[in-house]
Formats: sequence, C-alpha cells, structure tokens
Amino acid sequence: MTHPSSILDDTIHQRVRLGILAVLSESRRADFAYLQEVLEVTAGNLSQHLAILEDAGHIQIAKAFEDKRPHTWVTVTRKGRTALAAEVATMRALLDGLGSGQRP
Repeated sequence: MTHPSSILDDTIHQRVRLGILAVLSESRRADFAYLQEVLEVTAGNLSQHLAILEDAGHIQIAKAFEDKRPHTWVTVTRKGRTALAAEVATMRALLDGLGSGQRP
C-alpha cells in the first residue's frame, strides 16, 4: 500500500506555490502585488514560484499597461485547479490517517 505522502505533488506542495493556487482558486484572477502582499514574499521569490507554476501549466500570466504602468495578472488554469484539488484530497487522506492507528 502506498502512503499518501508519496503522491504529494512537489510542484504544488511547496508553501508559496500552494498559497498561489489557493488564492487563485478563490478568485478569477489576482495581480502580482496582491499575491506578494498576501503571501508575504519578495518580488523575486514570487516571480520564481510563478515561473515554476506557469511552466507546469498550472497558471497563466498576462502583462498589461494600466494608466501607463505595467500590471501583471495571474489566473489559474483548469489543469491548476485539478492539480490543487488532487493535492487537497491527498492532504486530507494523510491527515485523516494521523492518530487513527490505521494506515490511510
């Protein structure tokens, strides 16, 4: 029997990336500054995590100008929503097995 922790997705399970997907799952889109503030990370750190999620196909990034200023919008893809749901289900199975004396 495989333990649920072995199927956690390394791309998503990291704290900041999990946070990004969680925030985006609650809204249609979020801007870079909001994600940086709510996740309490530096701009460079957030950029790196966004690039990893974008490369995996979990998010889309759109850059635009608003009032002559650059603005970055981030949205979660269908693949990202599915991956987040699977990660949450895996974490639930893992947590449900804790303290039960039974293997999940």
